[in-house]
Amino acid sequence: MFERARNSLGIEKNTKFVERVLFLSFPTALVFIVLAAFRLVDPLLAVISLAAVVLFNIVLLFPLTFELQQIKRYITSMAQSENFDEKAMTLSEQDAKEIVEAVNAMHRFWAQKTDILEAQTISDTAVLDSLPDPIIVIDRAGNILGANLSARTSFGKNITNKNIDKLFRSNNFINAVSKVLNKESKSENLIFYTDPPESQKLYAHIKQLPWLSKGKAVAVISIYDMTKSMKIEKMQSDFVANASHELRTPLSIISGFIETLQTSAKDDADARDKFLKIMAEQAEYMSSLIENLLSLSRIELNQDQQPTDKVEVLDIAEEVAQALSIKATEREMKIRIFSDDNLPPVIGDKAQIKQVIQNLTDNAVKYGISGTDVTIRLKNAEKIPASKSLKVSKGAAVAISVNNKGPKIEPEQLARLTERFYRMQEHKDLNIKGTGLGLAIAKHIIIRHRGNLTVNSNGYNGTTFTIYLPTEA
Repeated sequence: MFERARNSLGIEKNTKFVERVLFLSFPTALVFIVLAAFRLVDPLLAVISLAAVVLFNIVLLFPLTFELQQIKRYITSMAQSENFDEKAMTLSEQDAKEIVEAVNAMHRFWAQKTDILEAQTISDTAVLDSLPDPIIVIDRAGNILGANLSARTSFGKNITNKNIDKLFRSNNFINAVSKVLNKESKSENLIFYTDPPESQKLYAHIKQLPWLSKGKAVAVISIYDMTKSMKIEKMQSDFVANASHELRTPLSIISGFIETLQTSAKDDADARDKFLKIMAEQAEYMSSLIENLLSLSRIELNQDQQPTDKVEVLDIAEEVAQALSIKATEREMKIRIFSDDNLPPVIGDKAQIKQVIQNLTDNAVKYGISGTDVTIRLKNAEKIPASKSLKVSKGAAVAISVNNKGPKIEPEQLARLTERFYRMQEHKDLNIKGTGLGLAIAKHIIIRHRGNLTVNSNGYNGTTFTIYLPTEA
């Protein structure tokens, strides 16, 4: 009976409504019991009066209890982010209405604060993620609490599950972090190196966060990769050294002939014509050498940036064949092109791909036997052959082969063909002009494209250079 009554009245369990009614009614009941015991009040009248008091207490306490239960459900649903229709509440007590208004005001205040904090967090995260250098935040134990996009890209998406001493195997770096965490130093700056296979030169700035900062974060680490700048410095020094070394010979030849023309051959017309021709050849060689060195330096600067354009290699091969046709005709040679049907475009830099094909085809014409053909073949390839020294792309590729009929190149010479300034002695003996940089340039272009280069040479089919370029980024 009481359960049905409770349900019909909309009163929850464990509200202590009955206890409250009985507690308020107990003093009155005690008075009526005493009066009835001393015959001062008729017992029946005492019972009726007590029932009236209990009923009055029920009527008095029920609205308050019912409205408190509604407020409780409203606040609970708000705390649990559940939907609750505030308009469905029936509040008659002014105090209950004021409590709900106060709760709503507090909710609006903290909702506004939460929105501001979320916006600030998103803004701060976006700013940190836009920074090119890795930023890492750690706690007192050295655990990584947060990292920006650059750090997650460089060191792994799960970086926040690691301790900082697991990130780099460098005692100098770990000791520097320990000094900051142990408050022995406010900040530390150091240069350290990572272990192979990807050896890097890194600069780290480790700094304590101010005591006003909240949360567990106590220090921030910013890291700058100096590997690329170190490579650029080395390239610059190599460029100066190579250029000065290679230019010394033609310059000395030109200087020698100028001195001769100014002295002993001053009035010798035949000698003058002969020397001027040699000087012009040496000047042309120096111009070609400088152009190739500058080209090689530009390629090396962008070697880490893989191109994304789509390039039709058949069009390039035809352009190269047309450009070298006069040179081939002078040697009684023809450049023939064979291509698979439906050849897909490759992902690359059109100008650089053209430079590679032109260098290989030019060499094929230059070093091939007069009266033979140079063949360019374009084929589909399922994948790029793996390389021990190059990082190659996965997926399908296009193979571009350039073949000429010439003397066999020995294996020990094949291994050195892409070295800077390397030229075979046979070519020097035949006085074939060249800077020895064409294949070095081709190699670095292929490295940038994540492709590969193979060379096959034998006595019956000549020499074939094959480059593989990816068709997928």
